[in-house]
Amino acid sequence: MVKMNEVVGNPQFNVIAAGTTIEGNIVTNTSCRIDGAIKGNVKCNDQVVIGANGSLEGDIQCDSIEIAGRVKANITAKDMISLRATAVLAGDIVSSKLAIEPGANFIGNCRIQNGKGGAPIIPQNNGPEKK
Repeated sequence: MVKMNEVVGNPQFNVIAAGTTIEGNIVTNTSCRIDGAIKGNVKCNDQVVIGANGSLEGDIQCDSIEIAGRVKANITAKDMISLRATAVLAGDIVSSKLAIEPGANFIGNCRIQNGKGGAPIIPQNNGPEKK
């Protein structure tokens, strides 16, 4: 399990510090840690960490995300979505893995699908079963 202050993968990362407010979209190929406030979408081809004092309102696409702060967003993660005990998440999520610590708040829909990024296998409803 990744720790809150540990960045996995690329050693370069972006930090939105506490006290910083950004209105607009963020697109990055490196990890991103958010301790400030963002109103906008985030597209990150690596890990996103939202610290306990961080907040985000928008949509998120990333490889993986760890949330300890407040998020109002629809999230699509290729790998893992992790909600820490202090997390408050309102929005729909799609991922191949999900971890929720006791105490976390999550309001929304969740879809877990294969880790290959493909469409989930949904049984076809072809009407009444024929015998």
